[in-house]
Amino acid sequence: MTRIAVLGGGVMGEALIAGLLELQPAPEIVVAEKRPERAAELNRTYGIDVAEASKAVTNADVVIAVVKPQDMRAVLTDVSSAVPQGALIISIAAGITTQTIQALVPQAAVVRAMPNTPAQIQRGVIGVSSGSSCASEQLVKAEILLSAVGTVLQVPESLQDAITATSGSGPAYVFYLAEAMIRGAELAGLSAQDARTAVVQTILGSAELLAASDESPESLREKVTSPNGTTAAAIASFDELNVRESIVAGMVAARDRSVELSQS
Repeated sequence: MTRIAVLGGGVMGEALIAGLLELQPAPEIVVAEKRPERAAELNRTYGIDVAEASKAVTNADVVIAVVKPQDMRAVLTDVSSAVPQGALIISIAAGITTQTIQALVPQAAVVRAMPNTPAQIQRGVIGVSSGSSCASEQLVKAEILLSAVGTVLQVPESLQDAITATSGSGPAYVFYLAEAMIRGAELAGLSAQDARTAVVQTILGSAELLAASDESPESLREKVTSPNGTTAAAIASFDELNVRESIVAGMVAARDRSVELSQS
């Protein structure tokens, strides 16, 4: 049985725990969480063991570090001597390179991963990159484990900042759009409840249609946009306000910030 130590029991840590326990056979999981009440909650909910970080990684086949980027170096320094030779470390910290992690825990193989919040419902997107010491079978192992919470994309580490800006931050872009659409629906006369229902189901249905179709987003949009119709009026307003260009610029800004984090 695979033994997995999860360092960090926050939202993403819990999402990973819940997904991993659905695997067959289910791995043995121990979580290290500095908040006692949160650790106790995870123990009650999932029946997993709780331990201090150094003890959690002892005898672990896989260590999943789900901590903030600014805390990663301190956490790994603290547990480094307890990580078994040849263990696999999967880091979820944005901007922290595999080279940095490898220097802190030289006896381990390292995979860098960037999930997103839909992992909470096992519909996430996870970009993975292997470090220089990671053998192909260890990367495959990481992909299998992470597929428990969504779709896994293998990318060169040089593109992790792009993954962060696309799928890592991407849910926030969709929620931002939903906020605006709900507000617009309310101004158009719908009740708050009806506006939310209409917007959420429209986004959900449109995403599923896009996923099921071989057509491009542009083609699908054009099919909805009759000349001089209501949709054309909306798109013309978006174009006048440079909405498309603003979204593109925002994603580039997110990518650039991820680069800055990796250099800090």
